[in-house]
Amino acid sequence: MAASMCDVFSFCVGVAGQARIAVEVRFVSSSKGKGLFATQLIRKGETIFVERPLVAAQFLWNALYRYRACDHCLRALEKAEENAQRLTGKPGQVLPHPELCTVRKDLHQNCPHCQVMYCSLECRLAAAEQYHRVLCPGPSQDDPLHPLNKLQEAWRSVHYPPETASIMLMARMVATVKQAKDKDRWIRLFSQFCNKTANEEEEIVHKLLGDKFKGQLEHLRRLFTEALYEEALSQWFTPDGFRSLFALVGTNGQGIGTSSLSQWVHACDALELKPQDREQLDAFIDQLYKDIEAGNHSCVPNAETSFPENNFLLHVTALEDIKPGEEICISYLDCCQRERSRHSRHKILRENYLFVCSCPKCLAEADEPNVTSEEEDEEEEEEEGEPEDAELGDEMTDV
Repeated sequence: MAASMCDVFSFCVGVAGQARIAVEVRFVSSSKGKGLFATQLIRKGETIFVERPLVAAQFLWNALYRYRACDHCLRALEKAEENAQRLTGKPGQVLPHPELCTVRKDLHQNCPHCQVMYCSLECRLAAAEQYHRVLCPGPSQDDPLHPLNKLQEAWRSVHYPPETASIMLMARMVATVKQAKDKDRWIRLFSQFCNKTANEEEEIVHKLLGDKFKGQLEHLRRLFTEALYEEALSQWFTPDGFRSLFALVGTNGQGIGTSSLSQWVHACDALELKPQDREQLDAFIDQLYKDIEAGNHSCVPNAETSFPENNFLLHVTALEDIKPGEEICISYLDCCQRERSRHSRHKILRENYLFVCSCPKCLAEADEPNVTSEEEDEEEEEEEGEPEDAELGDEMTDV
C-alpha cells in the first residue's frame, strides 16, 4: 500500500496566534466553552489569523514507520525527490525543477543526547527550552524499558492507524509545565479548556480507545504517572483528571499533514511556463500520482485492514467474495467520506495521499459536476431556503 503524507497532531488553543483580522474571544455556552468572533467584516480569502500550536507531536505509528519530520514544528525532513522515491517505490525517480524543493538539509540539527531530529537550530533550541529537557531519553532512546518508551508502546497497542491523537501531546503538556518558570500560568492556560461533563469525557475516550477503554485508560494512566508525575499537576494524574486530559486533547487537537512532495507540486503549479511545457509538467505529475497509487485504494473496497493481534501485524480481510484475478483494494476514506461526491473524494485523496482515484465508482461518476459535497449542499440550501434541521447542522459542524 502506498505510504501517506506525514500524519501529525498539534494541540492548538488559539492563544499563541498572530492576529491578522480583528477578532475577539467570547464565552459561548457551558457545552461549547469559548468561541472566536469577528469584530469587523472579514472578506472571502482574507487570513483571519496565523496560529502557533502550544504543543505538537507526530503520530506514534507514523514516527515508528520512519516518516522523517521535525520533532518540534513537524516540517518534513526528506526532500521532495526522496519523498517521491519512497512513495513510488522507485529509487531512481527524478523530479524536474529540483530547485523548487524547500527542504534545507544543511540546516537540520539533532539533539546531541537522544539524536532526535529538527529542521533547524531554532526548533532544537525551542524544543529544549519548552519541554525536551524533561522528555529527552538520552542514550535510552531505543531502550524498551524506558518509562516513556513503555508509555508509547502501550499507546500504539490500543490506538491503531488511522491515528487521531497521540499520548505524547499530553506528555509534552506535562513537560512544558515541569520546565516552566511560571507553572501556574501554564496550568491555568491548559485547564481552561477542560469544560466537558464526565459522560462527555467518557464518550471522547471511548472514541479514541474503543470498547475496552476503561481498562486501557487506567493502564495508560499508571504508565503516564510512572514516566511523568509532577506534584504541581497532581490532579492530572488522578483517574478523573487523566480522563479530563484525554478529553481536552480529543476536543481541542487538530490533525495536520506535512509533505515536501506536496509543497513541490504547489510550487510547480505556480510556475509560469509555455503551454507545451505546462502540459508536459502536468502530465509528469499526473503519472507520479498514478505511480504512488500502487497502494490500491478504491471508493468501493472489497477488503479492509485491521490489527486484531494487538501488535504491528496488519490483517487485510475480504469484505466480499474476491474471484481469482480480481484486484484486492482497500479504502483510504472512511464510510462518510466514501459517500461524498466524486469531486470531494478526489480532493481528499489528492491533498492527503497524492493520487487521483480511478476506481469503478469514480469512473461511473466521471460526468458529475466538479463541485464538492459542501458546494452541492450550499446550492441546495440557496434553492430551498434554510433547512429545518439547520440548528442541528450547526452543532455537528462545531464538533
